[in-house]
Amino acid sequence: MKLTIYQVDAFTDQLFGGNPAAVCPLASWLPTETMQQIALENNLSETAFIVPEKDGYHIRWFTPAIEVDLCGHATLATAHALYSEMSYQGAAIQFYSKSGLLTVQKTNDFYTMNFPTDQLEEVAIPNEIIEGLGKTPIALFKGKDDYLAIFENQQTIENLTPNFKVLGKLPARGVITSAKGDTVDFVSRCFFPAAGIDEDPVTGSAHTTMTPYWSKRLNNTKLSALQLSQRGGVLQCEDLGNRVNISGKAVTYLRGEIYV
Repeated sequence: MKLTIYQVDAFTDQLFGGNPAAVCPLASWLPTETMQQIALENNLSETAFIVPEKDGYHIRWFTPAIEVDLCGHATLATAHALYSEMSYQGAAIQFYSKSGLLTVQKTNDFYTMNFPTDQLEEVAIPNEIIEGLGKTPIALFKGKDDYLAIFENQQTIENLTPNFKVLGKLPARGVITSAKGDTVDFVSRCFFPAAGIDEDPVTGSAHTTMTPYWSKRLNNTKLSALQLSQRGGVLQCEDLGNRVNISGKAVTYLRGEIYV
């Protein structure tokens, strides 16, 4: 079987920046095991698969190790592939997913994703967080999938040297670390060793967790964000209450075919 595949750098307007994701459009679903094997072979933080459904697409996301319930950068990459490579003409794209209905709208060079807002609960800081991050956060929250660790400043985030073996044993998908930014509203680094990704370059879904926190903290619903990975990524976020808008750019790196 021959399948089309695209590779897109998301949350950047420059090749080799942002977070790369693979996008595989399908006529019907492959076995889950086959999609997981494709994601492992791609060896990117996420591979998205889409199948036409109703007035949009059903979307699923796979890391090299597991299927996840929500992925922002691979959704943005998929929207970019549809608009730029597959001649999609609609004003917005509707994606049906394990996290409910997601929409993406293209305005000039920006793609704006509308996602459900994460619900946060402040929790005690376990020793595994301190040992795993090598630093004690000033506050720790637990969302649906991840921990959110808040630190004093951007420099602290930049200087973190995580112990991924320790972080991978936590009862969570991963750990988001964040602080107020020097030139943007907030910055972050995101670690997901339990999902097969030690440090994710740019994590759209993490901004459904960070946006409500920083919106309240900074008393502003519209926020600029920077993820401080080696590749780096720029995001614009808007707190809408029970939903959040996350916007960014994307560029195509690869168009190809795979054989399974």
